[in-house]
Amino acid sequence: MLVDYRNMKTSTALILLLHLSLHTVDEGHAINPGCTCIRFTSTYGKERGTFSSPDYPRPYPARLDCLLYTFLAASHEIVEIIFTDFDIYKGHLDCTQGDFLKVYSEGGTHGPGPPGVNEYSAWSRALCGSRMDAPPALYSHGPLLVLELHTGDKETNATGFIGTYRFIDRRNFETDGVQVAETCDYIFSSQPNRPAHGRLYSPRYPSSYPSNVRCTYHFTARQNERIKLVFEESFLQKGDVSCLNRADIIKVFDGRVATAPVLAMLCNEIVGYEILSTGPDLLVQFTANSDNPGQGFKASYLFQPDDNSSADAETNKKTSEAISGLGPAVSAATSSCHQVFRSDKSKSGKLVSPLYPAPYPQKTQCHYDFLARGRERVRLVFEDFSLQRLTGNIIDCESMDSLDVFLYVDGRLEKMASFCGNEIPKPIMSNGPKLSIEFRGIYSSRHSRGFKISYSFVEDYGIATGTQLLEFPCAFVYNSSESGRGVVTSPNYPGLYPRDTECNYFFYGNTFEKVHLHFTYFDVEGVVP
Repeated sequence: MLVDYRNMKTSTALILLLHLSLHTVDEGHAINPGCTCIRFTSTYGKERGTFSSPDYPRPYPARLDCLLYTFLAASHEIVEIIFTDFDIYKGHLDCTQGDFLKVYSEGGTHGPGPPGVNEYSAWSRALCGSRMDAPPALYSHGPLLVLELHTGDKETNATGFIGTYRFIDRRNFETDGVQVAETCDYIFSSQPNRPAHGRLYSPRYPSSYPSNVRCTYHFTARQNERIKLVFEESFLQKGDVSCLNRADIIKVFDGRVATAPVLAMLCNEIVGYEILSTGPDLLVQFTANSDNPGQGFKASYLFQPDDNSSADAETNKKTSEAISGLGPAVSAATSSCHQVFRSDKSKSGKLVSPLYPAPYPQKTQCHYDFLARGRERVRLVFEDFSLQRLTGNIIDCESMDSLDVFLYVDGRLEKMASFCGNEIPKPIMSNGPKLSIEFRGIYSSRHSRGFKISYSFVEDYGIATGTQLLEFPCAFVYNSSESGRGVVTSPNYPGLYPRDTECNYFFYGNTFEKVHLHFTYFDVEGVVP
């Protein structure tokens, strides 16, 4: 018998009165057929609710052999589970013995009886430990998700869990492209009467993707268009490990085939990663070969006009009109005080403060945007820097004339650094295709020359040695047959290396040679562990 408890707090005494006979297996091992079951369903129009372990927030009882939480959505829905508190005693590292909570994401309606965990089911993951060990959210593959709580003989002070469930429409996660036959491949083509933007997802998103799959997403724009791709969320595998050693990986190619230059290799966990193509074609290849699949990715795409289009010209016109009211002190220098530098227009140039090398006007506010494409990064090299400095020993750039550098991190604009005074900053490199500068010249003086910056859009990450490889975003080869010795540097050296960047260096000697590395300078920020 299945019983619905939607608005009732669960207690141990009540749970033990409810029994459901299910002949189930756990990766080949039968679950106790006398499982207790609590059922949550969307049949009665209740789209969300809460659930908890027995006696929460008091410690849960020992020797709970099999307590099932069954969440059943409508046929077009999936189940979302979010733990607001989680504390299950971790007696074993793999969470399959003692106290644990097993998750069945692929439960079905096979065989006789009601839907639920049955002899065809296998659990997808096992959970135990503290709140940090619980996933941010759980999603079913279909309309059913089952949690199995089991506690061992040992009495503990662990309080169990409380969480929320929600039934959501799976059609919210449909890829907008044209699916190729019965595969996970999609084609996206820019057409005059079709939306220029859309979304794409990994298979079964937001639930975990299947193992041993390879999916391709082909984008074809028109000749006067380029492709903007933003990976809003990408959760493949936990950790901070080189993408060279990952079984699950996303590769983005700047063209229509996999031999085109690689723009990005995404693994681990990434939020808000933006990519801009250099031409009208883009290829995304998603490969998953791990035994522990992650949640996958969700991304958005946009077919946008290139810089020579009339739409872009109209945008620039509106921008010029918007900044025309800056006041007499700055309006005369508007053309050099508010600018957008695009790599499509010029690969390098000079940027100077208003009236440079003469003092900049008081109450100057300037904004500069840099936009790269493809494999390019924005690099700034300061040639001169002289801003008005207030008297005092403490340097606080917030209270004096300053230049702020902003990067896009996790999809948001984030201040990277503030510079003030007279010391020339080290070179700066962006972490992606965008970089912005804000110049605030509040005070000025006859001694304040301002700044002179050399900017460039580079594909070599500022690494001047070795041979760059096209099959990685940042990789360089050093062959003994070409040179027996040389110098290797981090990206943007001697400036700060860019964040969210992985570079690989390959050294190949002759048969009887060894590779000797001597670090003459080393300053790399450490991370746990």
